[in-house]
Amino acid sequence: MSILIYIHGFNSSPLSEKANSLKTWLQRQHSEVNMLIPQLPCYPAEAIEFLNNLVTAHAGEPIGLLGSSLGGYFAIWLSQKFNLPAVIVNPAVRPFDLFQQYLGEQVNPYTKERYILQPHHLNELQKIQIKALAAPDLIWLLQQTGDEILDYRQAVTYLMECKQTIESGGNHAFVGFDYYFPQIMRFLALAKTK
Repeated sequence: MSILIYIHGFNSSPLSEKANSLKTWLQRQHSEVNMLIPQLPCYPAEAIEFLNNLVTAHAGEPIGLLGSSLGGYFAIWLSQKFNLPAVIVNPAVRPFDLFQQYLGEQVNPYTKERYILQPHHLNELQKIQIKALAAPDLIWLLQQTGDEILDYRQAVTYLMECKQTIESGGNHAFVGFDYYFPQIMRFLALAKTK
């Protein structure tokens, strides 16, 4: 069985609408794909270790990655480290800069977990930054210019060597994500062609 790992964004959870709409579609269309939507730990170093262990646990199986926002940043790192295909949606490519404004107490709206984001957590994120991608062909960027959280131009520039689909308008959640489900599965080479 092939494995699709969905990596949610900052202060998100397995209840993500994008993740669950894809999981429902997969159950109908490609039951041979096991989609994992783990709850990531709140702190970056713990999330990184968790994801590293998750991929390692499925070594030898076909694995594809799908990451949204901060999950996109993690997916880029995993893709390049383990040589895995990844689709990234409106990714945060410099979260260590972005999160300066989120330092202090946080509450995950899904899990209600309270935690404190501190400057050293930004350093944990920066440690896995990849300056130059070794295998840009493994990554497909899905980006909407209407993202109200992130400057879409950062991802477009950083991932210029990767396959890119850039849509005008939209938002950070990525409007019309379900349109891409069949193409995502083809790119990740996880599903049997029908």
